[in-house]
Parts: sequence; C-alpha cells; structure tokens
Amino acid sequence: MAQEVRGVVARGKGQPVELTTVLVPDPGPGEAVVRVQACGVCHTDLHYREGGINDDFPFLLGHEAAGVVESVGSGVTDLAPGDFVVLNWRAVCGTCRACKRGKPWYCFSTFNASQPMTLTDGTKLSPALGIGAFAEKTLVHSGQCTKVDPSARAAAVGLLGCGVMAGVGAAMNTGGVTRGDSVAVIGCGGVGDGAIAGARIAGAAKIIAVDTDPRKLEWAKGFGATHTINVRDVDDVVTEIQHLTDGFGADVVIDAVGRPETWKQAFYARDLAGTVVLVGVPTPDMKLEMPLIDFFSRGGSLKSSWYGDCLPSRDFPMLVDLYQQGRFDLDAFVTEEISLEGVEGAFEKMHHGEVLRSVVVF
Repeated sequence: MAQEVRGVVARGKGQPVELTTVLVPDPGPGEAVVRVQACGVCHTDLHYREGGINDDFPFLLGHEAAGVVESVGSGVTDLAPGDFVVLNWRAVCGTCRACKRGKPWYCFSTFNASQPMTLTDGTKLSPALGIGAFAEKTLVHSGQCTKVDPSARAAAVGLLGCGVMAGVGAAMNTGGVTRGDSVAVIGCGGVGDGAIAGARIAGAAKIIAVDTDPRKLEWAKGFGATHTINVRDVDDVVTEIQHLTDGFGADVVIDAVGRPETWKQAFYARDLAGTVVLVGVPTPDMKLEMPLIDFFSRGGSLKSSWYGDCLPSRDFPMLVDLYQQGRFDLDAFVTEEISLEGVEGAFEKMHHGEVLRSVVVF
C-alpha cells in the first residue's frame, strides 16, 4: 500500500519546482523505504530541472541524502528498519565486467528500485539519480543505502551522496594524492572544496586553490588550501601555479569546472608525468583542440573522475568516521538549512554562488 508524502517535483523544462503529494509504494524484493532526514541541493538537481540530463519529466528531485530505513522488502538481509544510512547512486551489481575485474567503483550495471513512485493521478516520477530524496520518504534499492555512524549529523553526512564525495574521491581515489604531493584545484565550489579537503586528508604538502571569486577562495582556505590564486588578478594561471611549485607544476591538478579552457590550464599546470583529473562536468557541445605532441611529450595521466571513483560501502563509513573524529569538516559545506519549500530559492542562490550547499532538513 502506497504512502502519501510531500515531495519536490520538476514537471517541465525550466519550470519552477512544485511541492506536491507523492505516492511511495511499499518496498518490493531488494528495495527499501527510507525516511529522509536531510538532502543537499546539488547542481545536478538543477540540471534535471533545466532538462540537461534527459526529458523524462516529471522528476522527483534530490539525491544527496541521509535518513533512517523505515521498511525493507523480501530478500534484503543487510539492512533493517532503524538503520541510519547515506543514500548513494552507485549500488554495485557485483556481476558486470567491471565488478568481476575487482573495480566495482566502475560498475556498469548499478541497481535502482524497480517500482516507480508516482503522483496521485498515477503519473510515474523519474527520481533524480535513481533516488528522489526531496521527499519525506523515498523508495530505493537496498544497495543504495550505506550504513554509517547513527550519531552523525544527517545534514552533513548526506552530502557524501554526491558533490562532496565527487571532490574528495577525485583527489584520493582518481588522482591518487599522497603524502608530500603538490595539488592544484581549479574551481572552488562544493566539488572543488571537496577535492581540497581530500588532498589535505591524503597528506598533500601544498594545495593551491584557483577561482575567480574571493569568497570561494576564502572558503577554500578553510578546507585546507595553503595558497590561493584569483584568476582575475593574474595574467596566466599556469605560470602562477608553476611559480608556487618551484617552477615545475603541481603533481596533481584537478579541474572541478569542466570547460576546455580550465582543462587546458590543468594540463599545462601539472609537472612532467603529473596527473590531470577532470571532475567538473562538460556540456556535450564543448570541444578540445590541442597539439597531440604535447600529450606525448608531457607524459603522465589524464583521468576523468565519476563520482570520485568511490565505493560507497568502503568510502562513506571511513569519511564519516573522520568527520566524527574532527578530521574532516563536513559541517563547513552546509551553508544553510532549509525546508522543502525553499528548494527553488536555493537554486537561485546556487546560481549566484552564494552557498556551498543549501540542505533540506526534515
């Protein structure tokens, strides 16, 4: 029997979101109903609203979430009602070619709930990233629930569900940052600051934050940046990064913007045999034109980072433990706590760069 809950729905491209009644069915085999406690407002939700992901309207938005398991379906043995979980959109299958190669963070066949959530008239909803957590309760696959320390603050740890994890993982997992490395991060929003925090956790000796906004550069210092570069104040970003790294360039450069010009900066700002990580998401129309000889002569690694190459069952509990120990300041990512009614306003603040994260708290 379906439950009626309040949820935030995007009905059409570019239209303001709507707070409406959503029907959440009882969990079927392998599924779980989660009572959402907090959910971050992510750029990806805005992309859904703008039709930048696909045209499967209406969407039930929200995906950076934490909450408590309310009920589970048949066959679920690793979750129980009352478990505190962070939701994730990488519920690995265990059987695809990536999983069989021992690289489940690349899983090519991740799980989502089989049953749809709907509007009261029966219209099926497309949940953002298979989660749909701008709602009082949501239906997910049990593999999308990662148990973590129940004493952790939901508004903070829920952010591991997308943006913060994407940044932290870009540094620690994809970029392989290690003790003593020099790291530059281009773009200091939520993902970029996550990368800065990840580089600090990994033991980087020098962390250079690059942005056009003085406010964001100040935020970056709080997450561990040892140096900052305001793009508007310098002639050439590459030269500035080289100057701060003894003329060589950084060991790892992370592009958290995802534009051709920032990727080129990242490419040329790294040391010989250094690593470039692209975690900012380009649009389909963007193109890159560069001399092929530069790729050969500079060596190193050019990587893209999907969800920070994370494995939720491995990374979420570890990062929550670091947060609980005071070694990873997840609270600093939470700029404001809002209600479901405030989502549309949060999109506007995000557009103007006024927040790292607005978080819906129930």
